[in-house]
Amino acid sequence: MKTTLVIMAAGIGSRYGGGIKQLAAVGPNGEIIMDYSIHDAIEAGFDKIIFIIRRDIEEAFREAIGDRIQGICAGLGVELGYAFQELDALPEGVTLPEGRTKPWGTGQAVLACKDQLDGPFAVINADDYYGKQAFVLLHDFLENYTPEKPGDLCMAGFVLKNTLSDNGAVTRGICRMNAEGYLTGVDETSGIEKTADGAQAGGKAVDADSLVSMNMWGLTPEFVTMLDQGFVEFFGGIAGNEMKAEYLLPIFIDSLLKQGKVSVKVLPTQDRWFGVTYQEDKPVVVESFAKLIEAGVYRKDLFSDLHK
Repeated sequence: MKTTLVIMAAGIGSRYGGGIKQLAAVGPNGEIIMDYSIHDAIEAGFDKIIFIIRRDIEEAFREAIGDRIQGICAGLGVELGYAFQELDALPEGVTLPEGRTKPWGTGQAVLACKDQLDGPFAVINADDYYGKQAFVLLHDFLENYTPEKPGDLCMAGFVLKNTLSDNGAVTRGICRMNAEGYLTGVDETSGIEKTADGAQAGGKAVDADSLVSMNMWGLTPEFVTMLDQGFVEFFGGIAGNEMKAEYLLPIFIDSLLKQGKVSVKVLPTQDRWFGVTYQEDKPVVVESFAKLIEAGVYRKDLFSDLHK
């Protein structure tokens, strides 16, 4: 049974100020954040990688990472696939609203690769660095997948203070959990900023040690069927908002939670998350990877420590 890593790379960040932020070089040999995620996933035991991209960035994507990763994966016995998020990939009977130019969100992105998913899988954002521990935790959880428990999902829980930017406010999904560490809800909190002694949002203190969701999920093949059905239902409720409505993975998972159709185990990780949200973040990310290499977490020749 293969465990698959799905990398959502179809979005271009509007806040980044132009350019495809997922392809910004941050490592000593021009590596991008995705290189490190792929390295960590393969090291943790994932044996299939799927890139979800848009067709208009395919050439730039293959040039920046795809062709290189294809060679690395081939040498390590890891399967590599592509899926394309298409604006008009809609449920049967649904027509594309006139004037809509924006893709339909992360839920639709995952559906783009549904025909390539035949086992448990993890989903991550392309432009986020998650650290090694989270990939190990997710892989180990997914290894225990059985069809008898189709609703057993998981997510990596990051400590809020390990996810904040020095360059502006961020939005985070703060997790509510029960005593057993299962997710009971997510409070989307915007405007979270670092303070001298923690964090605040809207002038009120926020617990900097709370766990947050950074869109790193462990999912089952049966979940894809639920996601497919949910996409049909989504179009039943967007009247009046056809230009902007998005089918988002966390919101759909939350709706399944409320209906009791799934459980989501929160897997706490102590690693520091970082990403290129603002252009000013890039030098910090470059420096962070330099420090990780100096500390021996990664080699300068990134994939040289992975062997078949």
